Amino acid sequence: MTVLAVIEHDRGTISTASLGVLTAARNLAKQMNTKFEALTIGANADALSEVISKYGATTIYQAHNSALTDFGPEAWGESIAQVVNKTSPQVVICSGTERGHEIIAQAAARLDLPAAMNCLEFDKEFTGAQPLKVVRARWGGSLMEESELDAPIKLVTLANHIVEGTQDPTNSQIAVIEVELDDSVKQTFVQDRVERVAGVTLATSPVVVSGGRGVGSAEAFAPLEELAGLLNGVVGCSRAVTNNGWRNHTDQVGQTGTRIAPDIYIACGISGAIQHWVGAMASKNILAINIDAQANIVTKAGYAVIGDLHVVVPAISAEIRKRQNK
Repeated sequence: MTVLAVIEHDRGTISTASLGVLTAARNLAKQMNTKFEALTIGANADALSEVISKYGATTIYQAHNSALTDFGPEAWGESIAQVVNKTSPQVVICSGTERGHEIIAQAAARLDLPAAMNCLEFDKEFTGAQPLKVVRARWGGSLMEESELDAPIKLVTLANHIVEGTQDPTNSQIAVIEVELDDSVKQTFVQDRVERVAGVTLATSPVVVSGGRGVGSAEAFAPLEELAGLLNGVVGCSRAVTNNGWRNHTDQVGQTGTRIAPDIYIACGISGAIQHWVGAMASKNILAINIDAQANIVTKAGYAVIGDLHVVVPAISAEIRKRQNK
C-alpha cells in the first residue's frame, strides 16, 4: 500500500505544481503510515530524481519508452496506467493543471476507475481502508463539493496553489519501468512551441498589475506597464480586455486564462466577475483600484482605493519613483 505522486514536467523541467503534489502525497502517506513514491515519465525526466528525493519519495519510478520524448496525453496516460498496474498504489496524486487533469483522466479511463479532480482537502482520518473523503472545487471555484471516492485505487488531482512545496530529504531508490506503447497512443504529441520573452511570467510573478474594462483602451495600459515595471512585476488583464482586443489572451487572468498566486495582485478597473476571481483568488494580497465601492473585486480585496485608476495608478508610480530616488 503506497501513495504515488505523478510528476508533471516539460522536457525534464519540473512544474511548480508538482512540488505541491509531492508534499501533499508525502503528508498523506505519513497519515496512512505507508510509503510515498513518485513517477516520472520519459527518460528526459530521469534527472529529476535528485529534486524528487529532496521531497521524501522512497522510490522513484521512471517510465521509459522511445516515444516519450515530449508530452503526449494518451502516451502519458497509458504509461501511468501500466505503472499503476505493476505497483498497485492505494492513492495516485497528480497536479491540478490542464495537463494533470488530462493525463489522470486518460489513466482513469484505461484503468476503468473513477477520478476526483481539483481536490482542495483530503480526509485527515483516511487510512486506506475506507473511501477517501475529499473537498474539491467545482464550477470554476465558486462551489466547494464534499464527496467520497470509493475505488480500489484512488486517482486524484490536487488543485493548483493549494499546497506549498516543502522539502523532507531522503535517499530514494530508482526503479526503471519499460512501458509498452502501441500506435494507438502515439497520435498526439507536442510538436512545437512559441517561446515567450525570458523572465517571470504571469503564472510565476510575485507582483501582477491587471487592468479591466475600466482602463478604457490598449494605449491606456501604459501606466499599468510602468507600475508593473517599477515593482518588477507583470501586467495581466480581464477577459473583457482580451475580447476588446486591447491585450493578448496570454495576459488574461481568470477561469479561461491563467490562474495566478502572486504576493500582491493590483486589480485596476476590474469588476471581479466569478470567472476572473477564480484566476485571482489564490493571490496572497489583493489591492483593488475602482470607482465602484460595491464592485465584486473591491468587496473581496484585502485593500481598496476608491477612485479613478487613471489618477491613482500614476500617483502610486510617482511615489515609488520618489522613494527609489528615480
